[in-house]
Amino acid sequence: MSEQAMAVKSGEKLSVKDLTTTGMMIAIILLMSFTPLGFLRTAGLEVSLITIPVAIGAMIIGPRAGLLLGTVFGLTSFYQCFGMSQFGVVLLGINPFLTFLVCVPTRALMGWLTGIVFKGIEKLDHSKTVSFFIGGFLGALFNTILFMGALMLFFWNTEYIQSINTSLGNLNVFAFILAFVGVNGLLEVPATCIVGGVVSKTLRKVLYKKIRSN
Repeated sequence: MSEQAMAVKSGEKLSVKDLTTTGMMIAIILLMSFTPLGFLRTAGLEVSLITIPVAIGAMIIGPRAGLLLGTVFGLTSFYQCFGMSQFGVVLLGINPFLTFLVCVPTRALMGWLTGIVFKGIEKLDHSKTVSFFIGGFLGALFNTILFMGALMLFFWNTEYIQSINTSLGNLNVFAFILAFVGVNGLLEVPATCIVGGVVSKTLRKVLYKKIRSN
């Protein structure tokens, strides 16, 4: 049995690579969270680019890494509510606990789901390329659906959200979501799909090529 095969069987070498890669992704998330690299500020929600390293980690390492990276993303998102995000500050003032639920569990679940779904898609992807772009797309999609779902569940009937809705023409909840995140989604989803797909495919090939070939 080759050295690489023994490493895979024991899980030791793969675990070291996974740990190193996860640490690198956490560092990237923290860097993006506290610099302009992580967000594109708009009139509505911030367009978050932090879904990219979360999706990458979930795809090249697995669902548990996605869960951890998503949790880190969520915690930094919640921290933004303490003066760094105008939208988050208002939500925090309304209900800190519900704001935590909107920010943290949704992002953790996004990372985990991305890893789970990617594993299934990759098995069907004979090219071993398309699945990475689909995984990146799903990361952004899950982030939007889960975040907005929690936001509407906990804050839809608040005066703040209803005042925004009034400015949009008193839409129903589904139309409000589409209107509120429409521009953001047009930027976030393609960015995560393309960048996440390219980077994750490249990192998987570079970091795990020897292990996967044995």
